[in-house]
Amino acid sequence: MPVTVVIGAQWGDEGKAKVIDLLSKEHAYVVRYQGGHNAGHTVVVDGEKYALQLVPSGILYPHVIPVIANGVVVDLPTLFNEVDMLESRGNSCSDLKVSSRAHLIFPWHQSHDAISEAMRGDDKLGTTLRGIGPAYADKMRRVGIRAGDARDPERFARLIRERATIENKLIGEAGGEELDIDEMVERFGALGARLVPYLADTISLLHNALAADAHILLEGAQATFLDLDHGTYPYVTSSNPTAGGASVGSGLGPRDLGRIVGITKAYTTRVGAGPFVTELFDDDGKRLAEVGREFGTVTGRARRCGWLDCVMLRHAVRLNSLTELSLTKLDILDGFDTVKICTGYLHNGVPVTDYPDQYDVLEAIDPVYEELPGWNTAINEMREPGQLPDAAKRFIEVVEREVGIPVNVVGVGAERDDYLIWGTE
Repeated sequence: MPVTVVIGAQWGDEGKAKVIDLLSKEHAYVVRYQGGHNAGHTVVVDGEKYALQLVPSGILYPHVIPVIANGVVVDLPTLFNEVDMLESRGNSCSDLKVSSRAHLIFPWHQSHDAISEAMRGDDKLGTTLRGIGPAYADKMRRVGIRAGDARDPERFARLIRERATIENKLIGEAGGEELDIDEMVERFGALGARLVPYLADTISLLHNALAADAHILLEGAQATFLDLDHGTYPYVTSSNPTAGGASVGSGLGPRDLGRIVGITKAYTTRVGAGPFVTELFDDDGKRLAEVGREFGTVTGRARRCGWLDCVMLRHAVRLNSLTELSLTKLDILDGFDTVKICTGYLHNGVPVTDYPDQYDVLEAIDPVYEELPGWNTAINEMREPGQLPDAAKRFIEVVEREVGIPVNVVGVGAERDDYLIWGTE
């Protein structure tokens, strides 16, 4: 299976970077296929934290060629801040490839994002205000500026100036602060010149790698239930983090995707507004947030917390054709006397078999829980399944039973090597 896809199976923040970092050991290419700098991946190596927003997590392995593919929207200041940070800490970015087809984010996108969110009043979407949605909107309207345009400096400057002039008028009419066009053209001209050495035809690059039997890992940002088509719309992201999006966003065909790994926490979290069936408002919810350090890598916003929802996970298995799960942050449940897993839904007292497709129905759902004994034992140093307490094993077995696919990796701590391979006994 030369191509592996790693997908968040909840609302993001599942610990994808840890699993990607683990899988990167056996892959030659690690490819980011969608999203922008509105999502953070965090890897802890020897106690040192790396928080990445655009550069693929595999950058921390010298044998990996990291690729930012065509489905990503790229904020150049963020990209080069990350490159500078990584290289200052001894991680070379010389092999980084950026698709010439990737669209770029400009300050007018961020202005439109802020204006649009402010105009929603109490109905805010909870966007990160990074300009991601407006950049994707420009892509769909066919007025976007792509990374490859930077290869011709004069044309690149002209495109920026023309677009900025139009957008400035719209920003002013909406009551926003107009942008300094000359400054923007100069600054992004310099950033574009710096980008050129990294540009590549990444679609040909990846297909040629496949032909040479190289193994490729595709990583997405956000997660299944933030997918523009399949998430809890309108409280979603502006791209497709699901397996279908992996194909579109990388240029690899669906039949190339062999192993599709879903990542889930041992509980559930969500940032921003939107329905959340298993959300907790009691001491257990506060404890999950505190022990799990549930604050956004990019935004710093507190995450809402709740018990694990296997109805969601079953739907994620369907949408993505998941072949296995990686269960992260199991250690966060160490101190609970009892833990719960949502195994079903009730709507007005009637069982609901499938994940609802209506927002108002989701808001009225009652979770059906299976309550399990806790293990009250620290598991962060355990590296073999047999070392886990029986109660922790039972938790994993219930997850496997409910979702219908195997759990492969179990995260038991924050460090890079704090995991075990399940089912190896």
